[in-house]
Amino acid sequence: MSLHLSTVILPYRRWNEGGRTTWTRAEQLGFRTAYTYDHLSWRSFRDGPWFGAVPTLTAAAGVTERLRLGTLVTSPNFRHPVTLAKELISLDDISGGRVTLGIGAGGSGFDATALGQDPWTPRERADRFAEFVPLLDRLLSEDAVSYEGDFYSAHEARNIPGCVQRPRLPFAVAATGPRGMRLAARHGQAWVTTGDPKLYENGTPEQSIQALRGQAEKLADTCAEVGRDMTGLDRVLLTGFTPDRTGPLQSLDAFVDFAGQHAELGFTELVIHWPIPDSPFAADEKVFEQIAMEAPAQLR
Repeated sequence: MSLHLSTVILPYRRWNEGGRTTWTRAEQLGFRTAYTYDHLSWRSFRDGPWFGAVPTLTAAAGVTERLRLGTLVTSPNFRHPVTLAKELISLDDISGGRVTLGIGAGGSGFDATALGQDPWTPRERADRFAEFVPLLDRLLSEDAVSYEGDFYSAHEARNIPGCVQRPRLPFAVAATGPRGMRLAARHGQAWVTTGDPKLYENGTPEQSIQALRGQAEKLADTCAEVGRDMTGLDRVLLTGFTPDRTGPLQSLDAFVDFAGQHAELGFTELVIHWPIPDSPFAADEKVFEQIAMEAPAQLR
């Protein structure tokens, strides 16, 4: 099985001051997918420029032809399934069916309180996510949906003509816990992880490999429980959050070694951050482009 290489482009540049050229360059370099974060603001970027995910992806769709586009990830923190579905169907249409929705339960960052609410507990986030994903699945697959849940409602919500991709655009479900993994197994076309966050500060790459192996085994067990064939579920690693950090981007050889180790765990797609100077994602752009152009051939 081939290992695909994708990138994630943080939406911090004005479109006419580097934003547009980054997305077109991602297509030129041959990335499978270019994702962006779907946040209102994020960590150390909070007090600087930061643009919306859906408008950014819509603009990217207009200047690319082959590149898949997606969020990594969208969450219920400030999204509602009914309005999100309408935006996604529009984006899928504009892009000619090139959209993947990365979706997760969300966290306790700035998004969690930006609308004036108290942050949800981990259980509350999981409860909402468990309702959000199946409802969004229906909204993207059916012409008209009515639903009354504990957290979300839809009253004769129309989504005609539906997605270009049938029966709907693919979901890449971010999950490490049992409830999230069940959602990935039932509704996902891909599963996403960033590894074990507990290892980021003081863990080792070897410990990270073991943790990821454990997560992949849990996913396999979950798929077996719900009767899902694992061969139809992509496994995606968003890099940069394991103890390796940006180490794999130091050279082509370092990346190929890193990628090979994770391909052995069953991962089918690695996502690397587009370099951002003076940030946790700082990296040499020439090396980054070399990796994009030459690594995929070595990973087949």
